[in-house]
Amino acid sequence: MKFFRAVLLVCAACASSGAAEDWFDRAADKLSFSAFQDTFRTRASGTLSLEGFNIAQPPPGMLFTNGHTLFSPRLSLFADSQIGEHVSGFVQVRADRGFDPTNQNIRVRLDEYALRLTPWKDGRMNFQVGQFATVIGNWVARHDARDNPFITAPLPYELMTNIYDGKAPHSPLDFIDFQLDEKYEYNPIVWGPCYATGAAVSGRLNKFTYAFEVKNAGPGSRPPLWAISHLGFGRPAYSARLGYQPDLSWKFGVSASDSAVYAPNAAVSLPRGTNRHDFVNRLVAADAAYAWGRLQVWSEIFYSRYDVPRVGEAHTVAGYVETKYKFTPQLYGAFRWNRQVFSKINLGAGKMTPWTDAVWRLDASTGYRFTAHLDLKLQVSTQHEATTHSGLPVNLAAQFNLRL
Repeated sequence: MKFFRAVLLVCAACASSGAAEDWFDRAADKLSFSAFQDTFRTRASGTLSLEGFNIAQPPPGMLFTNGHTLFSPRLSLFADSQIGEHVSGFVQVRADRGFDPTNQNIRVRLDEYALRLTPWKDGRMNFQVGQFATVIGNWVARHDARDNPFITAPLPYELMTNIYDGKAPHSPLDFIDFQLDEKYEYNPIVWGPCYATGAAVSGRLNKFTYAFEVKNAGPGSRPPLWAISHLGFGRPAYSARLGYQPDLSWKFGVSASDSAVYAPNAAVSLPRGTNRHDFVNRLVAADAAYAWGRLQVWSEIFYSRYDVPRVGEAHTVAGYVETKYKFTPQLYGAFRWNRQVFSKINLGAGKMTPWTDAVWRLDASTGYRFTAHLDLKLQVSTQHEATTHSGLPVNLAAQFNLRL
């Protein structure tokens, strides 16, 4: 709890200092650069995020620690550039304790980079190449700390299933045996924003938006596989999204993806005469968003099917509904209901069992923006699994964001 008290004190000190706010404004103005009669423009920005967690073991979602508390600082640096009217690019570099909160040492990592070509000013078509977030769903577009009203991601983006992309199961019993100490080796439906490497085409046509991408790794792949230096295009992953906005309040979308279930290092564990191309993950999803006055609502539902050797097909359905209400221009509250269920597999002798426990989770958060550069979020969550008979665990989180 010391972290939570420290964050509140820092926020209060910064928010009460008009001189500090003026300094941030001046610093932000100096982070822009232009040349060649303004045909080349670039702007640097950054976010310092300090996250603290009070965790009921085992850790939920994308938290990787054996303790009950975790401090996860992160410095994110961005550079956005424009070359003429049609070419732009961006880079994101992070220094943190891991892509997802862990207790390892701080390291520097290149998370995103891309070059984009926009032939027409109306945005009907854009071409992009590099390492960047997936086009699937509507949460990824608001996953950044500046836009996400919560500290953690929705359940479909962070619940580890029994899919283990580095090794195929020896049997159905082996498949359902989840090893908590190897949690990072398992896969969710979509791993956060999934910054895999590849190319995309996207655009807007009247009330419709579209996006199609070819990446080196699927939406549920682990972060170590996203870089082209770690995984090539031996088996590309294909993803697409079609969006429709009938008016200013409503947005709808459908997504689909086709990718390999297993990484190349799983080849030795696959049945003789097969390779990883034979085992496919197919994903379909639908999303909706609504905004009216101070109220915003988002929802997504996913259906994912995996071909699992020695097991057969494994299916899962997951979704959430998320609301945010602004009480004042500075203060908001948010609530999210998450649910994920799993199909049954045959263990032999006609015995059927779900391949992972069904889960529901409740998240509630509040955020306060002290200034244009400083905000604080607090979150409380509880999660229940179908076979767990103990009381509901309570997990707390706080996030302090300082932006330039």
